[in-house]
Amino acid sequence: MSVELWTIILVGLSFVLYIYIGWQSRVENTKDFFIAGQGIPAIANGAATAADWMSAASFISMAGLISFLGYDGSIYLMGWTGGYVLLALLLAPYLRKFGKYTVPDFVGDRYYSNIARLVAVVAAIFISLTYVAGQMRGVGIVFSRFLQVDVNTGVIIGMIIVGFFAVLGGMKGITWTQVAQYCVLIFAYLIPAIAIAYQLTGNPIPQLAFTTSDIADKLNLIQLDLGFKEYTQSFANKSMLDVLFITIALMVGTAGLPHIIVRFYTVKSVRAARFSAGWALLFIAILYTTAPAIGMFSRYNLITSLHNKTIVEVQQLDWANKWEKTKLLAFEDKNKDGRFQLTPNKETNEIIIDKDIIVLSTPEVANLPPWIIALVAAGGLAAALSTASGLLLVISSSVAHDVYYRIFDSQASEKKRVFVGRVVVGLAIVLAGYFGVNPPGFVSEVVAFAFGLAAASFFPVIFLGIFDKRTNSQGAIAGMLIGLIFTVIYIVGVKFVGMTPWFFGVSAEGIGTLGMIINFIVTLTVSRLTPPPPPEIQALVENLRTPIIEE
Repeated sequence: MSVELWTIILVGLSFVLYIYIGWQSRVENTKDFFIAGQGIPAIANGAATAADWMSAASFISMAGLISFLGYDGSIYLMGWTGGYVLLALLLAPYLRKFGKYTVPDFVGDRYYSNIARLVAVVAAIFISLTYVAGQMRGVGIVFSRFLQVDVNTGVIIGMIIVGFFAVLGGMKGITWTQVAQYCVLIFAYLIPAIAIAYQLTGNPIPQLAFTTSDIADKLNLIQLDLGFKEYTQSFANKSMLDVLFITIALMVGTAGLPHIIVRFYTVKSVRAARFSAGWALLFIAILYTTAPAIGMFSRYNLITSLHNKTIVEVQQLDWANKWEKTKLLAFEDKNKDGRFQLTPNKETNEIIIDKDIIVLSTPEVANLPPWIIALVAAGGLAAALSTASGLLLVISSSVAHDVYYRIFDSQASEKKRVFVGRVVVGLAIVLAGYFGVNPPGFVSEVVAFAFGLAAASFFPVIFLGIFDKRTNSQGAIAGMLIGLIFTVIYIVGVKFVGMTPWFFGVSAEGIGTLGMIINFIVTLTVSRLTPPPPPEIQALVENLRTPIIEE
């Protein structure tokens, strides 16, 4: 069977499974809709968290960035993995003990202020919309290549599916759907990695093939021959300071991501929150330790398959022709020698490869069976849709629970609150679809912006809210606003207005670190210059850190 037919079968079966789970998990009360009734087992929540965490950026784009950046691409591995450890140790158990539905709920109650709650809602929506843009671009890329439909059509199909189980089942439906999506995406990532590792090195374990074979040495020589820097050379594409700032931004941004934090509200107890964090880290590590191998193998195969090939030879590559139709792969014989050369110089380079096609094209480049190629497509969709659904619910809960219920209508019935939540999910889907059609960058780049915004807004106020009882509402509001505004202005200026990165060359992806530092300074300073929190709030913070004995 053809790749397209296999894709229709595997993607169709996976979508039927997701819809079935969504239907079986339909809910009618707010506790089920927003936090899955706090009844999710730790191991299931760990798998759901891993699926929520490993978005299109992790599945589709991260290995692509590693493939292009080489050693410098390790910032994404260190930042995202380290950040999850930071979240699991410093924040998750305390937030679960606090027992609220959302991050703005924590901020509003801890800082005894509806203004602080509204600022947190704005930040949560802004972060989630930025993040969901990357997911929808991933959905569009998968559909445009493997189902041969327009990118815009692919985005619409994806949003209909995710909208179904998000609107119907809320967090309960999303959680159990994400457990299934994790299984799909991890098999889709590992099977081609194992096959290519064995094909290139004779060792079927990608991590060992990556570290013990001579592929890295071969790739270094090829890179030098083509005029690139060595693949394993450190700081070849980014300065040491920029690498440090991006890594920190990704780490603390992870600890401030509202759609990940809310996952720890869905388990039965603080103890279960800790265990689910451990399970999630294990499930995440399986993919994250495989990504460097995929990046290197992909780079090696793409160069050897395309560089210096004649026009006729390239035209005979079925996978190249199909990817060329998506406009994510392009060829131009600039020097008219009848061959295509890959060079680091934009003026002479004749092969343009979009970073986001690396993982999706790798099985085709390696001539793997059609069913494996289709499985990768199903995995990419699972990764994108699982994260998109979590983000949509954050937007829904931020508006329906934190604004509508907590501020405007505290007497609203369960039925009315769930209805408002579903309406907001629908509106959020429309916005997500727009960003999927008009994405502001590569998947991982867009997602990196979301992490920077989370680092600059949420992390300081959550951290200080748990560990510093002297931090007050005035400090939290000022810190969140100034940190978020500064980071947004810098990102927009550098990425979309053409402003030169003026802070020692730190990129837009890394400026969230400076935004976080500014937030900490402003929050602590303003808190010390204004009256302390009420005694009951200080007692609440003390109690939050007091160990409890659970079953």
